[in-house]
Amino acid sequence: MTRDPDTSTRPTLTRQRVFRAAVDLADRDGLGALTMRRLGAELGVEAMSLYKHVSNKEEILDGIVELVIGEIEIPNEGSAWKEAMRRRATSARAVLRRHSWAIGLLEARGSRGPTAKNYLDAILGNLRSAGFSIENAVHAFWLLDSFVYGQVIQETSLPISTSEEMTESPGSILDQITADQYPHLVEIGEHARRSEYSVDREFEFGLDLILDALDRTATSAAD
Repeated sequence: MTRDPDTSTRPTLTRQRVFRAAVDLADRDGLGALTMRRLGAELGVEAMSLYKHVSNKEEILDGIVELVIGEIEIPNEGSAWKEAMRRRATSARAVLRRHSWAIGLLEARGSRGPTAKNYLDAILGNLRSAGFSIENAVHAFWLLDSFVYGQVIQETSLPISTSEEMTESPGSILDQITADQYPHLVEIGEHARRSEYSVDREFEFGLDLILDALDRTATSAAD
């Protein structure tokens, strides 16, 4: 007689386990791999069992957005806006590097759940408390998110992240060009060999520029 697999040690299936498994699956195989069948297999259950905890895939997408947003640091009440925005942007970059598939979902579905609403409210509230007008608070939020998203997309797409990788990797572009053909590319390559290039420094440089510009906006609004 064939016996059913022993499930006595399997953790109880819950909504949170479903959402967490969906995030893990998307991290490993991409968002396109997230189907009810694949998710059921990930959890060791039939796909139909998932419907006891979620209504449909749309609910799963909303749930994983909540999980991802919940990993991002938000401003504490009364914290200085510039440091709060720096910490938030740095945290968002780190989280989205882990879950780069989530960027589109954050924009498409990012204000539906309570975690997302609290995230947005805390950021905008911090800026408003610092003296930003409503319009400039929205400008600041949009600009910082656009910068972080663009940075993450570039970082996760580029095959290099340091000077060593740029100049020493096999088949480097610098081995394929000459100053006669591409003088400025060669110039940049030589600069990379002499300096300490990294995507971290590029991020910090851009973030400093944005925060300094926003600081002038906040100051002029307060005058």
